[in-house]
Amino acid sequence: MTSNDGAASDPRDDILEHLPSMRAFAMSLTRNRSSADDLVHDSIVKAWKNFDKYQQGTNLRAWLFTILRNTFYSQRRKAKHEVADVDGALAATLSVKPQHDGRLALADFEKAFAKLPDEHREALILVGASGMSYEEAAETCGVAVGTVKSRVNRARKKLAELMALSEDEPLELTDQVTVGVVTESLQPRKSVV
Repeated sequence: MTSNDGAASDPRDDILEHLPSMRAFAMSLTRNRSSADDLVHDSIVKAWKNFDKYQQGTNLRAWLFTILRNTFYSQRRKAKHEVADVDGALAATLSVKPQHDGRLALADFEKAFAKLPDEHREALILVGASGMSYEEAAETCGVAVGTVKSRVNRARKKLAELMALSEDEPLELTDQVTVGVVTESLQPRKSVV
């Protein structure tokens, strides 16, 4: 990227535009607002500390999402060694989202979405909700493009099965991100090479 005077701009200036997508991706992985915010924060701190490793001119969004994804899986591995909330003190402080109107209640979607494997959830969020191309999602996840396409397809079919939706049944949702995750109505962007 270049500034108005023709000089190369600092990619750190572009991080803010990626925060909403990073938070949505973090929410899909953690399924908890507070944890998602912490995950985005930790990822931005790691990115900032490692900007010397970022290659100017490459896909900043994919680089940031890769850091976020790797941070999530690192935290997950560490969490296996932590003590659970046996007395329910933490669980008691959590709030419950209100029911969504329409054919599909948001709570039903969240339950079905939570049953998907991590790899399928992240593929749906990256491609369906964040609007990444299959190529960008593949780069973020470190897998082949075909693998991402397969994960998205299998995840959408499983979601439809879990939510008992038929192919010709319209979804009555107001949340376009959820529609993008469940259906192919929000096609992924074509990557610019």
